[in-house]
Amino acid sequence: MKLAVFLAFLSVAVMAAMIFQAVSQELTLRFLKSRMVENTEQVKRKEDAIVEVKSKIQAMKSKLVFVNTNIDTLKKKKTDSEQKAQEFNKNLQTCNTEKQDVEKKTSGMRESMNKLKADHEQAKKKAQEDIQSLKQQILDRDKAICAFADTSKEEARKLCGL
Repeated sequence: MKLAVFLAFLSVAVMAAMIFQAVSQELTLRFLKSRMVENTEQVKRKEDAIVEVKSKIQAMKSKLVFVNTNIDTLKKKKTDSEQKAQEFNKNLQTCNTEKQDVEKKTSGMRESMNKLKADHEQAKKKAQEDIQSLKQQILDRDKAICAFADTSKEEARKLCGL
């Protein structure tokens, strides 16, 4: 009987060890399942975050493309405006040289006009002098004629101022 008790005790001990092992494995499995669920949730959250970041990156890429095209158009506008500014500067320089040439011509014209005016004034003075001398000659001639003219006639009196 001792052997039966020993075998019963041994079988109870083996059974207890197996129950303990089964409970321990069950608890480990539950812990691993809960950990797996948590890990799955974390993976899903991280995947969602990755998808969200990818969409943000895509949006930023599209904005970047738009900004790059705007930068290109602005660069083109800048080069165009610089070329126009250079053309305007060239035109300004040509206008300034033309202006200087015109100013030189006008100063020459003014000098010649002043010279002509001076010559005109001299010619006018000379003509006045000639007119005065001719008037004097006419008066002298009239006086000489009046000395010989018949004062009884009306034309002679008019001529002589009588």
